[in-house]
Amino acid sequence: VTKMKIPGNFKSLLDQQMVGPSTEDLSETDFPVQSFKPKVQMPFKRIPGQNPRKVEEERRRRLYLTFDIAELLASKGIDSNQLMPRHYDPDNIPCIEETKDSVFPIYLPLKVFDDDEYDCRTPEEWISLGLEPGSSDRKPVPGKALLPTDDVLGHEDPKNHDLIYEWIDVGVLDYDKETELYLVHKTDKKGLVRDEEGRPIVNGGITREG
Repeated sequence: VTKMKIPGNFKSLLDQQMVGPSTEDLSETDFPVQSFKPKVQMPFKRIPGQNPRKVEEERRRRLYLTFDIAELLASKGIDSNQLMPRHYDPDNIPCIEETKDSVFPIYLPLKVFDDDEYDCRTPEEWISLGLEPGSSDRKPVPGKALLPTDDVLGHEDPKNHDLIYEWIDVGVLDYDKETELYLVHKTDKKGLVRDEEGRPIVNGGITREG
């Protein structure tokens, strides 16, 4: 009986080995796979002549990925940066000749126009998309939020005139029933939702320390 002899330069041979393309998704993410699946109102049992449920889910997922809320609003002449009400400044009211719009500032918050009648999921259902089978940790759910680009000034004074608001990729961490507000966290450059120490944020950011 003989045993296989490993060459001394085995590690360098592995480094030189060229591997072909793979269908495996090698990208790192902090979001569960099911959080990207759209809700489809179809029976699980396929009817003859109808698309399978998984095919319809994939088609809608790809369709929704082509949509961009900032572009959709811009196509209707809406400036996303103007959606956030600012402090009233009577000393800097533009003359009617200098602006085509009203000289009065925006004063109605978005909450006045908020309507969840046509939402396909309840807030609890959206948050539950972060739960993976066999895992006790609830991961964040991907989303877009209108947030200030300056985090420091944005926390101190959200209605400051110097702030610029943009639609930013976030991870939805939790939902408050009383205030009807979502807790979100901006993604980093890699699209991950991490804390200051680089750890994934799970369970709404609640840890043993608080």
